[in-house]
Amino acid sequence: MAATPRQRDGKAKSGGKGAAQGRQGAEPVTTSGQAAAPGQAAAPARRSSDSLVTLGAYVVAFLLGAMEGLIGCFQYSRTAGSVPVAAIGFCVGILATCLLVGWGLRSLAGALVPAVGWIIVSFVLSMPVSGGSVIITSTTPGKWYLYGGSLSAVVGVIAAFALWVRAQPSR
Repeated sequence: MAATPRQRDGKAKSGGKGAAQGRQGAEPVTTSGQAAAPGQAAAPARRSSDSLVTLGAYVVAFLLGAMEGLIGCFQYSRTAGSVPVAAIGFCVGILATCLLVGWGLRSLAGALVPAVGWIIVSFVLSMPVSGGSVIITSTTPGKWYLYGGSLSAVVGVIAAFALWVRAQPSR
């Protein structure tokens, strides 16, 4: 049994009221027998709930990137004159998503997950089907959407890494 601060100071004597107080205020002990830091005893349950929340955040980030890709594949061709504003807007959107999720989760994977969701959906929907039709055509807005979006996703991941992940103090 680990000694309490009172017992180490020699103020508590064995037996009697002092010993009972010493047991009540005893420090939590880890499995290795060393004294645990305050709040460490409840850590395993908290770690599992934290892991579940983190996993949920990654799933939501992937779905957000996939939804941006899905909507973008059908709306990329909207222009203002000859400027593909929708395609450029979707490029800015995936860039912002990668940056913000990377910042929010403070991890490279956080920035990478929405980019992967966007790339999977966008490139799968840009492939021709057996009937010969394609969703993303080889037009200026289509090129802006696919190439600009891919570049934006990569820039978002690199920027998130450079700005937040690399800047964290080592643990």
